[in-house]
Amino acid sequence: MLQPKPAVVSFFGASQRARSPRVALAVITAAVLLAACGKKEEGGAGGPPGGGMPPATVGVVAVQPQSVGLVTELPGRLEASRVAEVRARAAGILQKRLFREGSDVRAGQPLFEIDAAPYEAALASAQASLARAEANVAQTKAQAERYKPLVEANAISKQDYVNAVAAQKQAEADVAVARAQVRTAGINRGYAAVTSPISGRIGRALVTEGALVGQGEVTALAVVQQINPMYVNFTQSATEVLNLRRALAAGKLARAGSGESAVVHLLLDDGTEYGRTGKLLFSDLTVDQTSGQVTLRAEVPNPDGLLLPGMYVRVRIEQAQLEQAILLPQQAVTRSATGDTVLVVGPDSKPAPRQVKLGQNQNNQWIVLDGLKAGEQVIVDGFQKMMVPGAPVKPVPWSPNAASAPAGASAPAAGAAASNPAGAASAASK
Repeated sequence: MLQPKPAVVSFFGASQRARSPRVALAVITAAVLLAACGKKEEGGAGGPPGGGMPPATVGVVAVQPQSVGLVTELPGRLEASRVAEVRARAAGILQKRLFREGSDVRAGQPLFEIDAAPYEAALASAQASLARAEANVAQTKAQAERYKPLVEANAISKQDYVNAVAAQKQAEADVAVARAQVRTAGINRGYAAVTSPISGRIGRALVTEGALVGQGEVTALAVVQQINPMYVNFTQSATEVLNLRRALAAGKLARAGSGESAVVHLLLDDGTEYGRTGKLLFSDLTVDQTSGQVTLRAEVPNPDGLLLPGMYVRVRIEQAQLEQAILLPQQAVTRSATGDTVLVVGPDSKPAPRQVKLGQNQNNQWIVLDGLKAGEQVIVDGFQKMMVPGAPVKPVPWSPNAASAPAGASAPAAGAAASNPAGAASAASK
């Protein structure tokens, strides 16, 4: 008697009919998903056809030639535009100080009082001598007039008349001398009141009340300095001055300010820039034999009194202009012993190194003298994204303010994807 064969457990045949339709549907769905995932893995996650990486996004600047002022930064010292030492021109005891130390004074303002009693006495004596000389003039004049008709009538000798006329003229000369003495005594009396020779700011008093001044030598009492405007003296290498003049004469550079005085900016000792600009006054004609430097002087307004004599400053002066110059951010240039290079994006979107010739550094930018043409795109940001040398890149305009924004925004997203690959895969499959 034949035994019945056991039923084969499979998803086909009679056993398949015994399975639930829901199970069959689940199996088919899983197969479809596996097939879709396999296609994505072959093509790369979101990548271009063929499995290649997307081009790196880099920030670029388009080369635009422009007129650039050649700014030179030099060390300098501030100096008052006018300095006057207040000295005692009359000898005597100092009685009063009539100013507040460190205040602003005007020209002719009384500053000190010296004991004027001796000078007042000398003035009174000179005035008395003048009065006596004037009286003698009146007497001699009357005598000469009285002798005149007598000499014509031969009542007196001609010699007596000549003597009377000579005495009159001598008396008139004595009057002139006495008047000069009165004037001298008045000047000396005026010296007892010491006044400011100029308008400006006065420092501390160098003597105190009760001191004997002007005895044997002129005594310094105080110093007045005019600090508005201020002078700034600075030096520049004679070689730089010579090269600048040669370039201006050859037409390679244009004179800054169209023939006017060059504009001067000051950097204070703490690194901040002074809010007002000055102008260049002159450059010395003599080169210092010990340092090889030429001295220059500029004038800077100082209405608020912020600048003080003797302060150390840095002077930025635009002495010439370079036409058709190119400015590049410093981070775009690679400097090495073999030369200075930049990366230029070509028409095929591939970066290529280019050797350039640099000038001076100005405001965190290099002045490029040679090696670039107008319209070329130079890479400034995104070097770390270019993993494969010579691979195409995606250039976007570079902005100094927003240079760090894309990198900061994409870093957290990339970190999250790396830390949770399963979640990223599931999100992609959905």
